[in-house]
Amino acid sequence: MILDVKLCEELHPAGRIQISDEVLASHGEVLSPQEPVRLVYAASHVVMLESYSGIPHSVADPGSPEEIEAHIDWSATMALRSNLAAKGFAIAEAMDTAQRFRIGWPSARRLIEECGRLSLPTGFVAGAGTDHLAKVAGMAELIDGVLFQAKLIQANGGEVILLPMLELSRWDVSSDQYVEVYRSIIDQLDGPIYVHWLGEMFLPELAGYFPGDSFERVMSLDPSKVRGAKISLLDSVREVAIRRALRGSDQIVLTGDDFHFSSLIAGGERAAACADGVTTIGSRRVPFGDFSHALLGIFDAISSPASLALQRLAQGDVEGYFHLMAPAEALSRVVFEPPTTYYKSGLAFLSWLNGAQSNPMLVNHEQTMRASSYYVRIADLASKAGAIKDAGIAAERLRDFLELS
Repeated sequence: MILDVKLCEELHPAGRIQISDEVLASHGEVLSPQEPVRLVYAASHVVMLESYSGIPHSVADPGSPEEIEAHIDWSATMALRSNLAAKGFAIAEAMDTAQRFRIGWPSARRLIEECGRLSLPTGFVAGAGTDHLAKVAGMAELIDGVLFQAKLIQANGGEVILLPMLELSRWDVSSDQYVEVYRSIIDQLDGPIYVHWLGEMFLPELAGYFPGDSFERVMSLDPSKVRGAKISLLDSVREVAIRRALRGSDQIVLTGDDFHFSSLIAGGERAAACADGVTTIGSRRVPFGDFSHALLGIFDAISSPASLALQRLAQGDVEGYFHLMAPAEALSRVVFEPPTTYYKSGLAFLSWLNGAQSNPMLVNHEQTMRASSYYVRIADLASKAGAIKDAGIAAERLRDFLELS
């Protein structure tokens, strides 16, 4: 459908595309990575070169890893990571936000290696899976495959997050088998390690992952190594229950809930920001209490207001924190609206609006899976959240986008 270009006029600099003075003034203000109020990882997307526009890949007919890698803009992709680190965020690399299940292992490996070469002061965590293997024939090969990637991550200076193992879902194995696979991997790795529980809204094949009490049993295997879990179930009540259960073993939750992160990070709608104490994860001293830490893709789009909000929280200004986070969360709810798997489209589009990349393309042109109206809504909400850096550039690019839609 062709939208009326006049819709763009509502988002002109004189209208709603603007960055608040408060957020603009905070650009030089970053959290100290030595003493964060929360441990916050930002997962970022992959930027494509202009040459990719003529490549006929699609979600229905995806390109090969070799074809895709040739069209990744590595310079722009890594610049996104550096910019996030400059605002105080640790980096979550080679995750779903980077279209991990689409780019192939060669590109995922390069992301990990390039991230390691950045020597980011905030550090990084990266996902370990088995996508370097053409086929996983059985449990032993599955375990060895995850260990190969995990050790490569650690060799490049990163911490490990164990990605969901699709094979366990495909093979429909028992709770006991889940626990034994994770046990074998954890026993052969140094910590710190995180476990990732990704919901089916992000990847339908993961329906029924961690059957029965297998998640609880996995987390209890070796808490000195397994320091926490990333929970991406979009169920805030369940996440709170999980993090309270894990507190007893000195483990944390990294929220992956892009719908409810503001209250989960704070510890409640009007929670006190102070921690009960401190725990150690690797070389980090991390605040410990009845709140979630975070590993979120939406930080890719809201780094400026979120960085300032976390500073407000560190100062005990909970009201100021929610004042900044509430509109950022409203934006996130639309970016991640169903079908949630296409949320990367919104992240790349906002990055393009902000001048951080020369086009809004994604691997396999996944951006075409969202309607033009979706992009207009997120531009509007980004302006209200203080996530637009240059009103003039954003308005011009949005206008050009609508004319071509």
